[in-house]
Amino acid sequence: MNYSNNKIELEENGYSVLTDLYSDNEIRRILACIENAEQDGNSFIKSKDLFAIRQLIKNVPELSDLLFNKKLTELISNLSESKYFLTKAIYFDKPSDSNWFVAYHQDLSISVDRKADLENYSNWTFKKGQYGVQPPIEILQDTITIRIHLDKTDKNNGALKVIPKSHLNGIVRADSKDWSIENEFICEVEKGGVMLMKPLTLHASNRTTNGNKRRVIHLEFNKHNLTKPLDWLERNKIKASTQHDICDHSS
Repeated sequence: MNYSNNKIELEENGYSVLTDLYSDNEIRRILACIENAEQDGNSFIKSKDLFAIRQLIKNVPELSDLLFNKKLTELISNLSESKYFLTKAIYFDKPSDSNWFVAYHQDLSISVDRKADLENYSNWTFKKGQYGVQPPIEILQDTITIRIHLDKTDKNNGALKVIPKSHLNGIVRADSKDWSIENEFICEVEKGGVMLMKPLTLHASNRTTNGNKRRVIHLEFNKHNLTKPLDWLERNKIKASTQHDICDHSS
């Protein structure tokens, strides 16, 4: 399959939406994997408004074969001529009665394996046992985010809103006059579809109002090595799909 139009949209507008990367059966098996995972430790975040699993592949390694099916691996290879690798994987469940919303922002932090005093690495954080840092801007510019939608997502259950082309302006303060909400676009995605996004694209999401779930797997990919001694916390090679029948305990 040729994803050249999606590559152009991603580069020009900062986002692109695709349908049918995962079948209903694949989604069911992915959810079974997550539901059967041991849910303890710092990587599991639970509140009335959000359930999340950070370092998802590390904590639920069986997911790797299911997520990297033939369509996803083809998509990634079509998006860039360079060798990209996985740098972050998070599962988000925004419950149907959640009042959680996110204001417009850019994703400026990456997860790294340690803290180091380096030029162009700033705004260090340490949350739940892992370091975050804002890296040199070219690393953010070359990041590709792929959001796998496990539920149909529209404006009523927290679909992402984006400001098209805002990624072309570098790092933008949310309260600056460099962007306008008049250009806002709502990225509605079918179940089994994905949304591609540049992390410098301004994006936000509303509260859920229709009582429907919005479960998403958020993957980030990059091609850059970080300045030594830093390394990506979750660096993983992209695996070709082997389509094992795993994590399926429903039969």
